[in-house]
Amino acid sequence: MMLWTAQEAAAATGGKAVGDWTVNGVSIDTRTIGNGDLFVALTAARDGHEFVAQALDKGAGAALVSRVPDGVAPDAPLLIVDDVLAGLEALGRAGRARTEARVLAVTGSVGKTSTKEMLREMLGAQGRTHASVASYNNHWGVPLTLARMPRDTEFAVIEIGMNHPGEIGPLAKMARPHVGLVTIVAAVHLEAFANVAGIAAEKAAIFDGLEPDGVAVVNVDIETADVVQGHASALGVAQVAFGETSTDWRLDEVTLSGNVTVARATAQGAPLVFKVQSAGRHFAMNALGALAAVEALGADLALATAALGTWKPYTGRGARETIVLDPVETNRVIELIDDAYNANPTSLAAALDVLAAADVQHGVGRIGRGRRIAFVGDMKELGPQEAAMHADIAHYPAIEKITTVHCVGPLMRHLHEALPEDKRGLWYETSAEMAAEVRRLVDAGDAVLAKGSLSMGLSKVVDAIRKLGHPAQT
Repeated sequence: MMLWTAQEAAAATGGKAVGDWTVNGVSIDTRTIGNGDLFVALTAARDGHEFVAQALDKGAGAALVSRVPDGVAPDAPLLIVDDVLAGLEALGRAGRARTEARVLAVTGSVGKTSTKEMLREMLGAQGRTHASVASYNNHWGVPLTLARMPRDTEFAVIEIGMNHPGEIGPLAKMARPHVGLVTIVAAVHLEAFANVAGIAAEKAAIFDGLEPDGVAVVNVDIETADVVQGHASALGVAQVAFGETSTDWRLDEVTLSGNVTVARATAQGAPLVFKVQSAGRHFAMNALGALAAVEALGADLALATAALGTWKPYTGRGARETIVLDPVETNRVIELIDDAYNANPTSLAAALDVLAAADVQHGVGRIGRGRRIAFVGDMKELGPQEAAMHADIAHYPAIEKITTVHCVGPLMRHLHEALPEDKRGLWYETSAEMAAEVRRLVDAGDAVLAKGSLSMGLSKVVDAIRKLGHPAQT
C-alpha cells in the first residue's frame, strides 16, 4: 500500500523531492529495511547518511537526508530537508493529521509496552489498527510511528516514554490522542528527577496533547495519583480512574493459575471478568486500565475483553516458556520466565511475585524437589539511593517463597549481601560469567526467572537455559 508520494512528503516537510517516487514504509535501520521503504538518515551513534547508498541498494524507495551523501547519485530518489529529525517530526505530524483514526497514547514507568501490546490486540479485533513497534517511544520513535501510519487507520496506539524532564509533552502534542493512559508511576530515571512526584508530573504531560473532549485514564492506586489527576484537572479534561481503590474501574480479585491470570472487576458499576495468558497481578492491573481506555476511545468493551484473552507477553517482557530437558521423558522440564528486557524496583517486585506463585514439580530432577530460582541483574538510573534500593529487595514478601536468588552486577552485590544466607545464591560481575554456571544451577522441576536492566545482558542467562533443552519427540 502506498504510504507517501514524493510530493506529499515534500509538502509535509518543506523539503525538496528529487525524483517522482512513492514509498510504502518508513525505516531508520538498513538491517531491517523493507523494499520500498523511505530510509531516514538520522544521526545517532553514527551518521545515517553513511548508510543511504546501502539502503537504496537494498531496495529503499527513497531517503530522507539533509545533503546528498557520498556515493549517492544526485538524481537518486531523495527528500532533502534542513534537518533530518525535524523532517521526520514534520512527516509524523502530517501522518497524524491526514487520518481519521481514534488515537490512544499510553505512558508509565512500568508496563507501558505490554499495555500497548494489549491495546493493539484489543483494538485490532475491531478495526484497522496501527501501533508503535517494540519500544519505539522516544523523540524519534513517536514521529516514526506516526509517519508510518496508513491513512485508512481506524485505531492507533502510540507509546510515549521519557528519560528526562520535558520530553513527553511535545510528543503527546505530536500524537494528538483522544485518550491518554498513565499505567504506573515509579522510581525510574531518578537520576534525572528530584523525586517520584517529578516523574509523575512528566507522565501527566501526556494529557497536554489530548484532542478536544479527550479523556485522561489514570491509575489511582499509585502514590502520586494526585499529581497526575491534578494535572488533568488543571487542563479541564475528563477523567476515568482505575485501580483497587477506584469507583470507576475497580480491580476486585486476581487469581493466578499456571500461566493464566483471571481477574474480576467492577466497570462503572457492572461486573467484568477478564483473563490474560500470563501470570501476574501487574498484568491484570494494566489490562484493567487498557479496557477502561478502550471504552473511553469508543470501542466495544465485549470484543476487547475477548481479544485480551489471547494476549501474552513477548520475549524479554515476562514471556513464559517450557524448556524440555529430555526428549523422551518430556515431564523433565524447566519453567522459564524471560523478563530480561528491563528492570526497576516496581517491575522486579511484580516479577518476583510471579515467580513466587509459579508451580514447581517434585521428583523429576536430580535434586528431587522443584525450586523457584531468580537470576537478577542491576537496575539502572535509580539515582543516589540505588544501593539501598537493591538491598531492599531482600525484604520483598515474595522472597520468602523463592528458593535461591543469584545476582549479577555491582549494584546487585548489595542485594546478595542482604539476602538471608539460605537464599543467597551466586554473585557475578557479568551475565556471561553467570551463564557459564547455569547448567549446575537449575534442574528439572524448577521455575526460573531472569530479570535485569537491558544493559546487564540477562538474555545470556536466558539463552543458556534454553540451550539445556531438547525438542520433545512426537
